Amino acid sequence: MEYKFTSYNLEDTMELAENIESEKFPNMVICLTGDLGSGKTMFTKAFAKALEIEEEITSPTFNIIKEYESGELPLYHMDMYRLDGKVSNLGIEEYFTKKGITIIEWADMIEEYLPKNRLDIKIKIVGEEKRVFILEPHGKKYEQICEESI
Repeated sequence: MEYKFTSYNLEDTMELAENIESEKFPNMVICLTGDLGSGKTMFTKAFAKALEIEEEITSPTFNIIKEYESGELPLYHMDMYRLDGKVSNLGIEEYFTKKGITIIEWADMIEEYLPKNRLDIKIKIVGEEKRVFILEPHGKKYEQICEESI
């Protein structure tokens, strides 16, 4: 089942991220997809702010994985854009069980490495600021998150 959320501005995107963050749990995995400029990093920034992370969140394009430990739970922020699906030596699967939250940008590039249970969020650009978020939960916990968050 899919859930849809329309964001008309940055504040709406922040509200969605905060609502999902309020349902957080250790080993949560959120997979973001969407065109360049669709709001993947903005969603992650809002999620991190709600998680009370003190560091500035930036796109991990050149680092691939950034770890933030200052919040309620650790946040592992990944960007798979530059990898062409070649992640077998990175050990990303280890992050899925480190008792933190993993957010992966460009997750569709590494589908075969993703855990079975996760929340997929596709972001579609509809206008200058308008975005449609399509949430697809995989697993009961993620279905509950969608029910509670939207």
